[in-house]
Order: sequence, then C-alpha cells, then structure tokens
Amino acid sequence: MAAKKGGLGKGLDSLIVNKNEGVVLANPEEHGSPVEVDINKIEPNKLQPRKNFDEDKLQELTENIKLHGIVNPLIVQDRGSYYEIIGGERRWRAARLAGYKKVPVIIKKLSEQEFVEISLIDNIQREQLNPIEEAMAFARLIDEFDLKQDEVAERVSKSRTTITNALRLLKLDKRVQEMIIDDKLTTGHARAMLSITDPDKQYEFAERAFDEKMSVRDVEREVKKLLNDNQSDKKSKSNGLDPQLAIIYQDTQEKLKGVLGTKVVINAKDNKSGRLEIEYYSQDELNRIVELLESIR
Repeated sequence: MAAKKGGLGKGLDSLIVNKNEGVVLANPEEHGSPVEVDINKIEPNKLQPRKNFDEDKLQELTENIKLHGIVNPLIVQDRGSYYEIIGGERRWRAARLAGYKKVPVIIKKLSEQEFVEISLIDNIQREQLNPIEEAMAFARLIDEFDLKQDEVAERVSKSRTTITNALRLLKLDKRVQEMIIDDKLTTGHARAMLSITDPDKQYEFAERAFDEKMSVRDVEREVKKLLNDNQSDKKSKSNGLDPQLAIIYQDTQEKLKGVLGTKVVINAKDNKSGRLEIEYYSQDELNRIVELLESIR
C-alpha cells in the first residue's frame, strides 16, 4: 500500500472528536445521515487490532442496547457487496446478541490509508486494546504509513515515552506477550525482563515471576542479579577458571552475601587471583559494612 509520510488522511480529524465514544462525526450532515442497514450485510474489520472482547462488558452493552437502542451509529466503509466496520464493532456484536435485524450506520468512502488509520486510532483512543494489541497498532501506524513515534504520539494523544515503552513490549518472547494479554504480568514486569535476551530464559523467568507473585521491584532486582551472575560465569570461563573452582567461588559469594547483607561478586582472574567486589547503596550501608569488617579484624 502506498503511503504518504507525516500525516493522516484528508478529513480524518473531523471524524475523531470524542475518545469515549470512538469514531463520531463532528458534523453528521457533512458526512451523510445515518441509514438503517441489514446487520448481516455488515462485517468486522479484518485488520482490527483488537482481538479480545470482554464477554461481561459485551453483555452489559447488549443489555444497554436493549433498553436504550444504539445511540451512536456505526461507521462503515462501503465495500460493494458488504459494509466493513471502521468504528463500532462492539456495538455491532452487542446488537447481534440483542437480536437486532438492522442497525444505524454512516457510510463512508475512504482511501485505504484513511480506513486503516481511523480504525487503529479509534481503538487506541478508546483504550479498549490490551497492551500488546496497542503496541502492535502503534507499530502498524509507524511501519505502514512511515510515521515517526512523536507523530503517532500526537495522533493518539499520548506521550512519546508511552509510545516508546509500548513498542519495546514487541521485543519480548511471544509466550511472555501472551502472559501480558492474559493479565499474568503487568507491562512494568515485562519491561524489566527485556534485558534477558535468551527467549527461553526470559519465558522461564516470567513464569517464575508469576508463580512467586513478584512485584516489579522484585523482578528488577532478580533480573539484575541473574545478569550479574551470568556475567561472572562468562568471566570465569574466559579466564580459563577451573569449573570446580568456579562452583566453590559461587558458594563463597553466597556465604559472603549472607555475612555482609549485600551483594558480593568474586571476579577471578585465574585459578589463584582475582578481585572481590562488595556493593553498597547508601553512605549508611557503607558505614555498616566497614564497621562489620573492622569488628572481624
């Protein structure tokens, strides 16, 4: 699909005027009045970013439509033999559950770029996507229409940081992404795991975080520990350290951690020499460690 850089389709801003109601026409008379259409001639957007619909909320909307009808018409694209939904798929699904034969729609004829942009932005602005779906929608706006992150941020009324953090989630292993979708992990948990580059190890750690009900701070601390331990192992191997001695050093590290109450790393240069690193995180902690070492003297 050909795309022009740096902007939304002509007339797009006149469509998206209320993020709580989705795609709503600012001036309906300029875009055509709503018409009743056979509900069976309407089909969902095949490229809809939203894949999961909350059944309880959908049932609530169904009951609301039974009582009050469809307040806002669906926005659809005329595809000749059928109408494709641009905005309002939840209303369409709920209307079907409510037994509606016809629904009010406003029919549009848009370019493919306008169609995709409006569909994506409608979902994003209404905050109905899970974090992975939202990230994929941002990525699609960037990839298909050559938009920059700050341009996407402006279109969807979010900060540039929000866009950047969302896109980082797509670097996660697919199994970890599924855990986010299933609400087993928060985005804060997941972003803290990005530095684990091995997919299997990342997934194993994610399952551990879920099983142990780790907080985001717990995950950050444990990931840092894991990476530091891996780095120590790599240094030992590169220095030709005897494998058995490496195990002894690892056990010694753990003993020193227990004695000093802080992280201790043994960086062995070879089988006979190396460097001992003791971490501290405040002046008070440093003073405590110094006093402890002096008391041993």
